[in-house]
Amino acid sequence: MTQRKRSRSIRNAAIVGVSTALLGVTAPVTASAAGGSAPEALTWSACEGTGLDPRQECATLDVPMDYADPDGPRVEMAVSRIPAERPGVRRGTLLLIAGGPGGSSLNDPSGKGQKLPEEVRDAYDLVGFAPRGLAPSTPVDCGLEHGDLATSKLRPWPAPDGSVDGNLVTARRMADACARNGGELINHLSTANEARDIDRLRAALGERRISAWGVSYGTYVGAVYGQLFPHRTDRIVLDSVDNPDPARVNRAWLAAHEQGVEDTFPHFAAWASKPGNPDRVARRAADVRPLFLRLAARLDREPIPWPGANPEELNGNVLRQTMLETFASPSRYPTLARLMRAAEQGTVPPAPEAPPAAVLQNVTAVGAGTLCNDVAWPSSPGVYEKGVAESRAKYPLTAGMPRNAMLCAAWPTVPREAPVRITDRGPSNVLLVQNERDVNTPLAGAALMREALGRRAVMVTVNSTGHDAYLANGNACGDAAVSRFLATGQRPDADAYCR
Repeated sequence: MTQRKRSRSIRNAAIVGVSTALLGVTAPVTASAAGGSAPEALTWSACEGTGLDPRQECATLDVPMDYADPDGPRVEMAVSRIPAERPGVRRGTLLLIAGGPGGSSLNDPSGKGQKLPEEVRDAYDLVGFAPRGLAPSTPVDCGLEHGDLATSKLRPWPAPDGSVDGNLVTARRMADACARNGGELINHLSTANEARDIDRLRAALGERRISAWGVSYGTYVGAVYGQLFPHRTDRIVLDSVDNPDPARVNRAWLAAHEQGVEDTFPHFAAWASKPGNPDRVARRAADVRPLFLRLAARLDREPIPWPGANPEELNGNVLRQTMLETFASPSRYPTLARLMRAAEQGTVPPAPEAPPAAVLQNVTAVGAGTLCNDVAWPSSPGVYEKGVAESRAKYPLTAGMPRNAMLCAAWPTVPREAPVRITDRGPSNVLLVQNERDVNTPLAGAALMREALGRRAVMVTVNSTGHDAYLANGNACGDAAVSRFLATGQRPDADAYCR
Protein backbone atom coordinates (compact mmCIF):
# COMPACT_ATOMS: atom_id res chain seq x y z
CA MET A 1 0.00 0.00 0.00
CA THR A 2 1.37 3.45 -0.90
CA GLN A 3 1.93 6.10 1.77
CA ARG A 4 -0.85 8.17 0.21
CA LYS A 5 -3.35 5.32 0.47
CA ARG A 6 -2.15 4.48 3.98
CA SER A 7 -2.75 8.05 5.23
CA ARG A 8 -6.20 8.04 3.67
CA SER A 9 -7.04 4.80 5.46
CA ILE A 10 -6.01 6.28 8.79
CA ARG A 11 -8.13 9.38 8.20
CA ASN A 12 -11.15 7.25 7.39
CA ALA A 13 -11.45 6.01 10.96
CA ALA A 14 -11.99 9.60 12.07
CA ILE A 15 -14.42 10.32 9.24
CA VAL A 16 -16.64 7.39 10.19
CA GLY A 17 -16.94 8.93 13.65
CA VAL A 18 -18.24 12.20 12.17
CA SER A 19 -20.99 10.96 9.98
CA THR A 20 -23.78 11.96 11.96
CA ALA A 21 -34.26 18.49 -7.57
CA LEU A 22 -35.07 20.89 -10.97
CA LEU A 23 -38.06 19.31 -12.74
CA GLY A 24 -37.12 16.73 -15.29
CA VAL A 25 -35.50 13.35 -15.61
CA THR A 26 -31.78 12.75 -15.70
CA ALA A 27 -31.01 10.76 -18.82
CA PRO A 28 -30.16 7.27 -17.62
CA VAL A 29 -26.56 6.29 -18.20
CA THR A 30 -26.19 2.59 -18.92
CA ALA A 31 -23.52 0.55 -17.19
CA SER A 32 -21.39 0.50 -20.33
CA ALA A 33 -21.92 4.16 -21.19
CA ALA A 34 -21.29 5.24 -17.62
CA GLY A 35 -17.97 3.55 -17.29
CA GLY A 36 -16.19 3.46 -20.62
CA SER A 37 -13.97 0.38 -20.35
CA ALA A 38 -15.10 -2.36 -17.98
CA PRO A 39 -13.79 -2.00 -14.41
CA GLU A 40 -10.99 -4.26 -13.30
CA ALA A 41 -11.60 -6.89 -10.64
CA LEU A 42 -10.94 -5.64 -7.14
CA THR A 43 -7.73 -6.61 -5.34
CA TRP A 44 -8.53 -7.18 -1.69
CA SER A 45 -6.07 -6.76 1.18
CA ALA A 46 -6.18 -6.24 4.94
CA CYS A 47 -7.78 -2.99 6.11
CA GLU A 48 -5.85 -0.52 8.20
CA GLY A 49 -7.35 1.02 11.29
CA THR A 50 -8.43 -0.06 14.73
CA GLY A 51 -11.56 -1.76 16.00
CA LEU A 52 -12.31 -3.54 12.72
CA ASP A 53 -13.52 -7.09 12.36
CA PRO A 54 -10.45 -9.09 11.25
CA ARG A 55 -12.53 -10.51 8.39
CA GLN A 56 -13.02 -7.07 6.82
CA GLU A 57 -10.90 -6.51 3.73
CA CYS A 58 -10.34 -3.39 1.66
CA ALA A 59 -9.69 -2.39 -1.93
CA THR A 60 -9.78 0.63 -4.21
CA LEU A 61 -11.68 1.10 -7.46
CA ASP A 62 -10.88 3.65 -10.14
CA VAL A 63 -13.95 5.45 -11.50
CA PRO A 64 -14.30 8.26 -14.04
CA MET A 65 -14.24 11.70 -12.47
CA ASP A 66 -16.61 12.90 -15.21
CA TYR A 67 -19.02 10.32 -16.63
CA ALA A 68 -19.49 12.53 -19.68
CA ASP A 69 -15.81 11.81 -20.35
CA PRO A 70 -15.53 8.18 -19.20
CA ASP A 71 -12.02 7.72 -20.56
CA GLY A 72 -10.74 10.93 -18.96
CA PRO A 73 -9.27 11.54 -15.48
CA ARG A 74 -10.02 8.94 -12.81
CA VAL A 75 -10.57 9.12 -9.08
CA GLU A 76 -10.22 6.43 -6.45
CA MET A 77 -13.13 4.95 -4.52
CA ALA A 78 -12.27 3.10 -1.31
CA VAL A 79 -14.37 -0.02 -0.66
CA SER A 80 -14.56 -2.74 1.99
CA ARG A 81 -16.29 -6.06 2.54
CA ILE A 82 -16.87 -8.95 4.89
CA PRO A 83 -17.73 -12.06 2.83
CA ALA A 84 -20.95 -13.98 3.43
CA GLU A 85 -20.59 -16.22 6.47
CA ARG A 86 -22.05 -19.30 4.73
CA PRO A 87 -20.84 -19.44 1.14
CA GLY A 88 -23.17 -22.35 0.43
CA VAL A 89 -26.26 -20.18 0.92
CA ARG A 90 -24.76 -16.94 -0.39
CA ARG A 91 -27.24 -14.84 -2.37
CA GLY A 92 -25.06 -11.88 -3.34
CA THR A 93 -23.88 -8.49 -2.08
CA LEU A 94 -25.62 -6.17 0.38
CA LEU A 95 -24.29 -2.65 -0.13
CA LEU A 96 -24.40 -0.42 2.96
CA ILE A 97 -25.09 3.19 1.92
CA ALA A 98 -24.40 5.83 4.56
CA GLY A 99 -26.21 9.10 5.20
CA GLY A 100 -24.85 12.56 4.63
CA PRO A 101 -23.90 13.70 2.10
CA GLY A 102 -20.50 13.33 3.68
CA GLY A 103 -21.02 9.99 5.41
CA SER A 104 -18.96 6.85 4.86
CA SER A 105 -19.97 3.21 5.19
CA LEU A 106 -16.41 1.99 4.80
CA ASN A 107 -16.26 0.53 8.31
CA ASP A 108 -19.93 -0.48 8.45
CA PRO A 109 -19.34 -4.15 7.54
CA SER A 110 -17.50 -4.36 10.89
CA GLY A 111 -19.99 -2.09 12.67
CA LYS A 112 -23.70 -1.88 11.95
CA GLY A 113 -23.40 -4.81 9.55
CA GLN A 114 -22.69 -7.10 12.48
CA LYS A 115 -26.06 -6.17 14.00
CA LEU A 116 -27.78 -7.83 11.05
CA PRO A 117 -29.35 -11.18 11.91
CA GLU A 118 -27.35 -14.29 11.18
CA GLU A 119 -29.46 -15.37 8.23
CA VAL A 120 -28.71 -12.05 6.49
CA ARG A 121 -24.98 -12.20 7.23
CA ASP A 122 -24.97 -15.77 5.97
CA ALA A 123 -26.51 -14.78 2.65
CA TYR A 124 -24.66 -11.59 1.72
CA ASP A 125 -21.21 -10.14 1.38
CA LEU A 126 -21.45 -6.90 3.37
CA VAL A 127 -19.87 -4.10 1.34
CA GLY A 128 -19.15 -0.51 2.37
CA PHE A 129 -17.53 2.42 0.60
CA ALA A 130 -16.34 6.00 0.99
CA PRO A 131 -18.16 8.08 -1.64
CA ARG A 132 -16.20 10.09 -4.19
CA GLY A 133 -14.48 13.03 -2.56
CA LEU A 134 -14.45 11.51 0.93
CA ALA A 135 -11.12 10.23 2.28
CA PRO A 136 -9.70 7.65 1.92
CA SER A 137 -11.26 7.91 -1.53
CA THR A 138 -9.73 10.75 -3.56
CA PRO A 139 -10.55 13.68 -1.22
CA VAL A 140 -11.77 17.24 -1.66
CA ASP A 141 -11.31 20.19 0.69
CA CYS A 142 -12.76 23.71 0.60
CA GLY A 143 -10.22 25.26 2.97
CA LEU A 144 -12.97 26.95 4.99
CA GLU A 145 -12.34 29.33 7.87
CA HIS A 146 -12.51 27.67 11.29
CA GLY A 147 -15.68 29.53 12.26
CA ASP A 148 -17.45 28.34 9.12
CA LEU A 149 -17.01 24.73 10.23
CA ALA A 150 -19.42 25.26 13.13
CA THR A 151 -22.56 23.17 12.68
CA SER A 152 -24.71 26.22 13.40
CA LYS A 153 -23.04 27.87 10.36
CA LEU A 154 -23.30 24.87 8.07
CA ARG A 155 -27.00 24.74 8.88
CA PRO A 156 -27.61 28.45 8.42
CA TRP A 157 -29.59 29.86 11.32
CA PRO A 158 -30.99 33.37 10.78
CA ALA A 159 -30.00 36.24 13.05
CA PRO A 160 -32.11 36.65 16.20
CA ASP A 161 -34.27 39.25 14.42
CA GLY A 162 -34.82 36.89 11.46
CA SER A 163 -32.42 38.66 9.11
CA VAL A 164 -30.69 36.49 6.48
CA ASP A 165 -28.16 39.13 5.38
CA GLY A 166 -25.36 37.60 7.42
CA ASN A 167 -26.17 34.13 6.10
CA LEU A 168 -25.82 35.33 2.52
CA VAL A 169 -22.44 36.88 3.30
CA THR A 170 -21.36 33.58 4.85
CA ALA A 171 -22.71 31.66 1.84
CA ARG A 172 -20.66 33.74 -0.57
CA ARG A 173 -17.51 33.37 1.53
CA MET A 174 -17.89 29.59 1.83
CA ALA A 175 -18.86 29.05 -1.82
CA ASP A 176 -15.90 31.15 -2.96
CA ALA A 177 -13.57 29.04 -0.81
CA CYS A 178 -14.92 25.83 -2.34
CA ALA A 179 -14.49 27.19 -5.86
CA ARG A 180 -10.96 28.33 -5.04
CA ASN A 181 -9.75 25.24 -3.18
CA GLY A 182 -12.00 22.35 -4.19
CA GLY A 183 -10.30 21.50 -7.49
CA GLU A 184 -12.08 19.95 -10.46
CA LEU A 185 -13.42 17.01 -8.47
CA ILE A 186 -15.78 19.17 -6.41
CA ASN A 187 -17.64 20.00 -9.63
CA HIS A 188 -18.34 16.29 -10.16
CA LEU A 189 -19.78 15.46 -6.76
CA SER A 190 -23.45 14.57 -7.09
CA THR A 191 -25.94 11.92 -6.12
CA ALA A 192 -26.26 10.74 -9.72
CA ASN A 193 -22.49 10.29 -9.97
CA GLU A 194 -22.46 8.40 -6.67
CA ALA A 195 -25.11 6.09 -8.15
CA ARG A 196 -22.94 5.58 -11.23
CA ASP A 197 -19.96 4.83 -9.00
CA ILE A 198 -22.09 2.20 -7.25
CA ASP A 199 -22.83 0.55 -10.56
CA ARG A 200 -19.13 0.49 -11.40
CA LEU A 201 -18.60 -1.16 -8.00
CA ARG A 202 -21.33 -3.70 -8.74
CA ALA A 203 -19.61 -4.64 -11.97
CA ALA A 204 -16.19 -4.84 -10.30
CA LEU A 205 -17.66 -7.17 -7.68
CA GLY A 206 -18.87 -9.43 -10.49
CA GLU A 207 -22.53 -9.08 -9.47
CA ARG A 208 -25.37 -9.04 -11.98
CA ARG A 209 -27.62 -7.39 -9.39
CA ILE A 210 -26.99 -5.84 -6.02
CA SER A 211 -29.01 -5.41 -2.81
CA ALA A 212 -28.68 -2.32 -0.64
CA TRP A 213 -29.52 -0.88 2.77
CA GLY A 214 -29.52 2.90 2.50
CA VAL A 215 -30.04 5.15 5.51
CA SER A 216 -31.12 8.82 5.54
CA TYR A 217 -29.43 10.53 2.55
CA GLY A 218 -28.48 6.99 1.57
CA THR A 219 -32.18 6.40 0.82
CA TYR A 220 -32.02 9.05 -1.87
CA VAL A 221 -28.81 7.51 -3.24
CA GLY A 222 -30.51 4.11 -3.28
CA ALA A 223 -33.62 5.49 -4.97
CA VAL A 224 -31.55 7.28 -7.62
CA TYR A 225 -29.54 4.11 -8.25
CA GLY A 226 -32.77 2.16 -8.63
CA GLN A 227 -34.04 4.76 -11.09
CA LEU A 228 -30.90 4.86 -13.24
CA PHE A 229 -30.16 1.13 -13.06
CA PRO A 230 -33.49 -0.52 -12.19
CA HIS A 231 -32.61 -3.99 -13.44
CA ARG A 232 -29.34 -4.03 -11.52
CA THR A 233 -31.21 -4.05 -8.20
CA ASP A 234 -32.12 -7.05 -6.05
CA ARG A 235 -33.56 -6.25 -2.59
CA ILE A 236 -33.52 -2.56 -1.66
CA VAL A 237 -34.15 -1.25 1.87
CA LEU A 238 -34.63 2.50 2.32
CA ASP A 239 -34.41 3.35 6.02
CA SER A 240 -35.36 6.83 7.36
CA VAL A 241 -36.47 8.15 4.04
CA ASP A 242 -35.79 11.43 2.24
CA ASN A 243 -38.34 13.40 0.28
CA PRO A 244 -37.43 12.88 -3.42
CA ASP A 245 -38.93 16.24 -4.56
CA PRO A 246 -37.17 16.76 -7.93
CA ALA A 247 -37.68 20.53 -7.83
CA ARG A 248 -35.93 21.12 -4.48
CA VAL A 249 -34.02 17.96 -3.49
CA ASN A 250 -31.92 19.01 -0.47
CA ARG A 251 -33.86 22.25 0.01
CA ALA A 252 -36.83 20.01 0.80
CA TRP A 253 -34.71 17.99 3.24
CA LEU A 254 -33.61 21.13 5.07
CA ALA A 255 -37.18 22.45 5.15
CA ALA A 256 -38.36 19.18 6.66
CA HIS A 257 -36.57 19.89 9.94
CA GLU A 258 -39.30 22.30 11.01
CA GLN A 259 -41.92 19.54 10.91
CA GLY A 260 -39.48 16.94 12.24
CA VAL A 261 -38.91 19.02 15.37
CA GLU A 262 -42.64 19.50 15.87
CA ASP A 263 -43.19 15.75 15.52
CA THR A 264 -40.47 14.95 18.07
CA PHE A 265 -40.67 17.70 20.68
CA PRO A 266 -43.67 16.24 22.58
CA HIS A 267 -41.74 13.00 23.06
CA PHE A 268 -38.76 14.94 24.45
CA ALA A 269 -41.04 17.03 26.65
CA ALA A 270 -42.61 13.93 28.18
CA TRP A 271 -39.15 12.51 28.92
CA ALA A 272 -37.77 15.84 30.21
CA SER A 273 -40.63 16.24 32.72
CA LYS A 274 -40.76 12.67 33.99
CA PRO A 275 -40.44 12.31 37.78
CA GLY A 276 -37.24 10.60 38.79
CA ASN A 277 -35.38 11.70 35.65
CA PRO A 278 -32.04 13.14 36.88
CA ASP A 279 -32.07 15.48 33.87
CA ARG A 280 -35.62 16.68 34.40
CA VAL A 281 -36.11 20.31 33.31
CA ALA A 282 -39.78 20.92 34.18
CA ARG A 283 -42.56 19.46 36.30
CA ARG A 284 -45.04 19.19 33.42
CA ALA A 285 -44.55 18.27 29.78
CA ALA A 286 -46.55 21.37 28.82
CA ASP A 287 -43.89 23.56 30.46
CA VAL A 288 -40.90 22.25 28.46
CA ARG A 289 -41.67 24.01 25.17
CA PRO A 290 -42.14 27.51 26.64
CA LEU A 291 -39.02 27.00 28.74
CA PHE A 292 -36.99 26.10 25.65
CA LEU A 293 -38.30 29.12 23.74
CA ARG A 294 -37.56 31.47 26.67
CA LEU A 295 -34.02 30.13 27.02
CA ALA A 296 -33.32 30.43 23.28
CA ALA A 297 -34.63 34.00 23.23
CA ARG A 298 -32.56 34.93 26.28
CA LEU A 299 -29.42 33.41 24.76
CA ASP A 300 -30.11 35.37 21.56
CA ARG A 301 -29.88 38.55 23.66
CA GLU A 302 -27.25 37.44 26.17
CA PRO A 303 -24.93 34.68 24.91
CA ILE A 304 -22.81 32.86 27.48
CA PRO A 305 -19.07 32.52 26.75
CA TRP A 306 -18.17 28.89 25.98
CA PRO A 307 -14.38 28.47 25.71
CA GLY A 308 -13.28 25.66 23.44
CA ALA A 309 -16.58 25.42 21.56
CA ASN A 310 -17.20 26.57 17.98
CA PRO A 311 -18.54 29.21 18.18
CA GLU A 312 -17.08 30.11 21.56
CA GLU A 313 -20.43 31.10 23.01
CA LEU A 314 -23.71 29.46 23.86
CA ASN A 315 -26.26 31.49 21.94
CA GLY A 316 -29.84 30.81 20.95
CA ASN A 317 -28.93 29.18 17.67
CA VAL A 318 -26.41 26.85 19.31
CA LEU A 319 -29.18 25.73 21.68
CA ARG A 320 -31.51 25.18 18.73
CA GLN A 321 -28.83 23.27 16.82
CA THR A 322 -28.25 21.08 19.87
CA MET A 323 -31.98 20.33 19.88
CA LEU A 324 -31.79 19.13 16.28
CA GLU A 325 -28.81 16.92 16.97
CA THR A 326 -30.17 15.35 20.15
CA PHE A 327 -33.60 14.65 18.68
CA ALA A 328 -31.96 12.17 16.28
CA SER A 329 -32.06 9.59 19.09
CA PRO A 330 -33.80 9.56 22.48
CA SER A 331 -30.52 8.33 23.96
CA ARG A 332 -29.16 11.82 23.29
CA TYR A 333 -31.92 13.69 25.13
CA PRO A 334 -29.76 14.23 28.23
CA THR A 335 -27.36 16.41 26.19
CA LEU A 336 -30.10 18.94 25.43
CA ALA A 337 -31.61 18.76 28.92
CA ARG A 338 -28.24 19.40 30.57
CA LEU A 339 -27.54 22.30 28.24
CA MET A 340 -30.94 23.81 29.09
CA ARG A 341 -30.29 23.41 32.82
CA ALA A 342 -26.86 24.99 32.49
CA ALA A 343 -28.25 27.89 30.47
CA GLU A 344 -30.91 28.52 33.12
CA GLN A 345 -28.10 28.92 35.65
CA GLY A 346 -25.98 31.06 33.35
CA THR A 347 -23.29 28.39 32.96
CA VAL A 348 -22.11 25.98 30.25
CA PRO A 349 -21.07 22.30 30.32
CA PRO A 350 -17.64 21.24 29.03
CA ALA A 351 -17.22 22.13 25.36
CA PRO A 352 -18.22 19.27 23.05
CA GLU A 353 -15.32 17.43 21.48
CA ALA A 354 -14.93 18.28 17.81
CA PRO A 355 -13.54 15.98 15.10
CA PRO A 356 -10.12 16.91 13.68
CA ALA A 357 -10.22 20.00 11.49
CA ALA A 358 -9.02 18.08 8.42
CA VAL A 359 -11.90 15.64 8.78
CA LEU A 360 -14.44 18.43 9.15
CA GLN A 361 -13.01 20.18 6.10
CA ASN A 362 -13.31 17.02 4.01
CA VAL A 363 -16.79 16.04 5.17
CA THR A 364 -18.06 19.59 4.72
CA ALA A 365 -16.66 19.85 1.20
CA VAL A 366 -18.29 16.58 0.13
CA GLY A 367 -21.61 17.66 1.61
CA ALA A 368 -21.44 21.09 0.01
CA GLY A 369 -20.43 19.83 -3.41
CA THR A 370 -23.13 17.18 -3.51
CA LEU A 371 -25.94 19.38 -2.22
CA CYS A 372 -25.09 22.32 -4.44
CA ASN A 373 -24.46 20.27 -7.60
CA ASP A 374 -27.66 18.25 -7.27
CA VAL A 375 -30.02 21.19 -7.78
CA ALA A 376 -29.85 24.95 -8.35
CA TRP A 377 -30.74 27.03 -5.31
CA PRO A 378 -32.40 30.46 -5.66
CA SER A 379 -29.93 33.33 -5.53
CA SER A 380 -32.48 36.03 -4.70
CA PRO A 381 -32.40 37.15 -1.04
CA GLY A 382 -36.15 37.74 -1.22
CA VAL A 383 -36.86 34.02 -1.56
CA TYR A 384 -35.10 33.31 1.72
CA GLU A 385 -36.43 36.38 3.52
CA LYS A 386 -40.00 35.36 2.76
CA GLY A 387 -39.45 31.70 3.61
CA VAL A 388 -37.69 32.45 6.88
CA ALA A 389 -40.41 34.87 7.98
CA GLU A 390 -43.14 32.31 7.28
CA SER A 391 -41.23 29.54 9.01
CA ARG A 392 -40.47 31.61 12.11
CA ALA A 393 -44.16 32.45 12.49
CA LYS A 394 -45.39 28.89 12.07
CA TYR A 395 -42.50 26.91 13.60
CA PRO A 396 -40.84 29.01 16.33
CA LEU A 397 -38.75 26.12 17.65
CA THR A 398 -36.58 26.13 14.53
CA ALA A 399 -36.56 29.94 14.13
CA GLY A 400 -36.60 29.95 10.32
CA MET A 401 -33.45 27.85 9.75
CA PRO A 402 -35.10 25.19 7.59
CA ARG A 403 -35.97 27.71 4.86
CA ASN A 404 -32.79 29.74 5.02
CA ALA A 405 -29.94 30.18 2.54
CA MET A 406 -26.95 27.89 2.86
CA LEU A 407 -23.78 28.17 0.80
CA CYS A 408 -25.58 26.69 -2.23
CA ALA A 409 -27.35 30.05 -2.63
CA ALA A 410 -23.99 31.44 -3.81
CA TRP A 411 -22.59 28.35 -5.55
CA PRO A 412 -20.61 29.57 -8.57
CA THR A 413 -21.62 26.83 -11.02
CA VAL A 414 -24.97 25.52 -12.19
CA PRO A 415 -25.85 21.81 -11.97
CA ARG A 416 -24.54 19.82 -14.91
CA GLU A 417 -27.75 17.79 -15.16
CA ALA A 418 -31.29 17.90 -13.89
CA PRO A 419 -32.05 15.95 -10.72
CA VAL A 420 -33.29 12.40 -11.13
CA ARG A 421 -37.05 12.09 -10.87
CA ILE A 422 -38.01 9.02 -8.85
CA THR A 423 -40.85 7.10 -10.51
CA ASP A 424 -42.74 3.80 -10.34
CA ARG A 425 -40.89 2.45 -13.37
CA GLY A 426 -38.83 -0.58 -12.38
CA PRO A 427 -39.06 -3.81 -10.40
CA SER A 428 -41.19 -4.08 -7.26
CA ASN A 429 -38.33 -4.80 -4.87
CA VAL A 430 -38.17 -1.84 -2.47
CA LEU A 431 -39.03 -1.81 1.24
CA LEU A 432 -39.23 1.52 3.07
CA VAL A 433 -38.97 1.60 6.87
CA GLN A 434 -39.74 4.86 8.63
CA ASN A 435 -40.13 5.97 12.23
CA GLU A 436 -43.24 7.97 12.97
CA ARG A 437 -41.22 10.66 14.79
CA ASP A 438 -37.96 11.44 12.96
CA VAL A 439 -36.44 14.90 13.21
CA ASN A 440 -34.20 14.54 10.15
CA THR A 441 -36.42 12.65 7.71
CA PRO A 442 -40.00 13.17 8.87
CA LEU A 443 -42.78 10.75 8.02
CA ALA A 444 -44.37 13.30 5.68
CA GLY A 445 -41.30 13.24 3.41
CA ALA A 446 -41.08 9.45 3.50
CA ALA A 447 -44.71 9.30 2.37
CA LEU A 448 -43.74 11.33 -0.71
CA MET A 449 -41.00 8.84 -1.57
CA ARG A 450 -43.52 6.04 -1.11
CA GLU A 451 -45.92 7.82 -3.45
CA ALA A 452 -43.23 8.41 -6.06
CA LEU A 453 -42.18 4.74 -6.08
CA GLY A 454 -45.76 3.56 -6.42
CA ARG A 455 -46.12 -0.19 -7.05
CA ARG A 456 -42.35 -0.67 -6.67
CA ALA A 457 -42.44 -0.21 -2.91
CA VAL A 458 -44.09 -1.11 0.36
CA MET A 459 -43.62 1.05 3.47
CA VAL A 460 -43.47 -0.08 7.09
CA THR A 461 -44.19 2.81 9.46
CA VAL A 462 -42.83 2.31 12.97
CA ASN A 463 -44.33 3.79 16.13
CA SER A 464 -40.98 4.99 17.41
CA THR A 465 -38.86 8.10 17.83
CA GLY A 466 -35.48 8.92 16.34
CA HIS A 467 -33.50 8.78 13.13
CA ASP A 468 -32.34 5.42 11.69
CA ALA A 469 -35.15 2.94 12.21
CA TYR A 470 -33.78 -0.51 11.35
CA LEU A 471 -31.72 -2.06 14.16
CA ALA A 472 -31.34 1.34 15.84
CA ASN A 473 -34.23 3.56 16.93
CA GLY A 474 -37.15 1.53 15.60
CA ASN A 475 -38.91 -1.43 17.23
CA ALA A 476 -38.90 -5.22 17.04
CA CYS A 477 -41.82 -5.34 14.62
CA GLY A 478 -40.15 -3.06 12.09
CA ASP A 479 -36.80 -4.80 12.48
CA ALA A 480 -38.42 -8.18 11.85
CA ALA A 481 -40.10 -6.94 8.66
CA VAL A 482 -36.81 -5.67 7.22
CA SER A 483 -34.82 -8.74 8.27
CA ARG A 484 -37.40 -11.05 6.72
CA PHE A 485 -37.27 -9.12 3.44
CA LEU A 486 -33.48 -9.21 3.25
CA ALA A 487 -33.31 -12.89 4.16
CA THR A 488 -36.24 -14.24 2.12
CA GLY A 489 -37.49 -11.49 -0.20
CA GLN A 490 -40.87 -11.51 1.54
CA ARG A 491 -42.43 -8.07 2.08
CA PRO A 492 -45.74 -7.15 3.68
CA ASP A 493 -48.57 -7.47 1.15
CA ALA A 494 -49.38 -3.79 1.67
CA ASP A 495 -48.10 -0.81 3.65
CA ALA A 496 -47.98 -1.74 7.33
CA TYR A 497 -47.87 -0.04 10.71
CA CYS A 498 -45.73 -1.39 13.56
CA ARG A 499 -47.13 -0.37 16.93
